[in-house]
Amino acid sequence: MADEIARAQTAQAGGDTIFGKIIRKEIPANIFYEDDQCIAFHDVAPQAPTHFLVVPRKAIAQISKAEDVDAALLGHMMIVAKKCADKVGLTKGYRLVLNEGPDGGQSVYHVHIHVMGGRQMGWPPG
Repeated sequence: MADEIARAQTAQAGGDTIFGKIIRKEIPANIFYEDDQCIAFHDVAPQAPTHFLVVPRKAIAQISKAEDVDAALLGHMMIVAKKCADKVGLTKGYRLVLNEGPDGGQSVYHVHIHVMGGRQMGWPPG
């Protein structure tokens, strides 16, 4: 976790990201859902027994940079997160996380939703 926070402190918005490369299939990933608006794939450094990401095909660097025209896409991502959680068997619940900026732990500047489950989540989360 400390490594991820350290990366978040130095990450910069702009340019191509690892998620762009995964979307274009330039980097392999365990993708288990795709549609014309987003993809879902398992996290390579899971923080829970089940941990996957929902990533829009449209590159929006941060949620704070999203515009009104992105509302339908962002809502679609939430529905995809729910459907994928059902698909992977998260029947007892799960947590959705969207990081924003350095203090929020954002290390990749392409909006994405973390979906984590398979264990009891703690509170507070941070």
